[in-house]
Amino acid sequence: MSVERWENSDMLFFTPEDFAREQLRRMVTPRGRLLIAGCCSGSYLSKRVMERYQELLKEQNSESEPHYIENIDRRFSDTETTTRLEVHVSGCDVYLFQALFDPVSGRSIDQNYMAFLIAARTFREHGASQITGVLPYLAYARQDKPTMFTREPTTARLMADLTIAAGLDRLIVWDPHCDQIRGFYGALPVNTLESLSLFIEEFSRYKNRSDVIAVAPDAGASKFVTHFGRALNINCAIASKYRPRPEEVVMADIIGDFEGKKTAIILDDMISNGGTMFSLIQKLVEEKGIKEVYYGVSHNLCVGKARERLADLHENYGLKQVIVTNSIPQTSEFEELPFVKVRCLSDTLARTINRIHYNRSVSEVFYRP
Repeated sequence: MSVERWENSDMLFFTPEDFAREQLRRMVTPRGRLLIAGCCSGSYLSKRVMERYQELLKEQNSESEPHYIENIDRRFSDTETTTRLEVHVSGCDVYLFQALFDPVSGRSIDQNYMAFLIAARTFREHGASQITGVLPYLAYARQDKPTMFTREPTTARLMADLTIAAGLDRLIVWDPHCDQIRGFYGALPVNTLESLSLFIEEFSRYKNRSDVIAVAPDAGASKFVTHFGRALNINCAIASKYRPRPEEVVMADIIGDFEGKKTAIILDDMISNGGTMFSLIQKLVEEKGIKEVYYGVSHNLCVGKARERLADLHENYGLKQVIVTNSIPQTSEFEELPFVKVRCLSDTLARTINRIHYNRSVSEVFYRP
């Protein structure tokens, strides 16, 4: 602070009128200045969201400029994680991005989760007014209950407790494994963004087609696929599966009317090793007479035999297109597959952040049946 400013004591004390005039001059919402931030694994998406947000502002002839910082976490030589902020964040409405699972960098889920929690605590300790975590892929969400007949923890609840303790005010996640996950976060608001709108847009060309059927890969996806089928006015089917061993899938049956059906659209929450996908598509082609298959998935984990199975299905079982999102950084070996389309979530997340920043309904961004 300059000597002149320090000597002018009137400038060191605010009145309500002074503050109101400053807020009006700076055009700041009651939540504070908008700041989009990215941890190292989350900056690939936070940067795209920032760019899209700026584009949307320009389209509305706004001169506003959100603040942006990226790659805010780092590791010491002993592998401890720390976060250092190079800018003043007191009073900011922060949206903190992190890719918990990052197959591109090789950083583990546990490393990225710790970096995210430490970053959230850093913003809290340095005066951010609101901290919203943006975790497009919510790791540990599948551990929402112990496996039957085993002694396992409910790890999803533990991660929720840690998130609350870190000081977050809200969480944004993309199509989590189960919507009930928000119950673990207590009073903390959790915006679980759904992928229904994205897939309706992608497959709208099949609306009212009597030769097309939408298929749920398991009972958990049946309600989602039913809404999708109603939106496009096409029939639906549901598959029944079981896992004799971890990472192994047996497709027992597919329930639905396949008479006259030539094209199947399968919608799922994630591709891991691709076992469910491979068994289901194989059964659709060999037993149900399906000629073309389209696969829409919210999260592609890029692990195990998934790429090999995708290539096999494309070559031998009529898999025409796979639509995934960049909720997880996609490896080059997947992006280079000519039949794989990666949808960027930047527009959806930019609009969601905008609605939260101005205290408006997030649901208006999405399709409602």
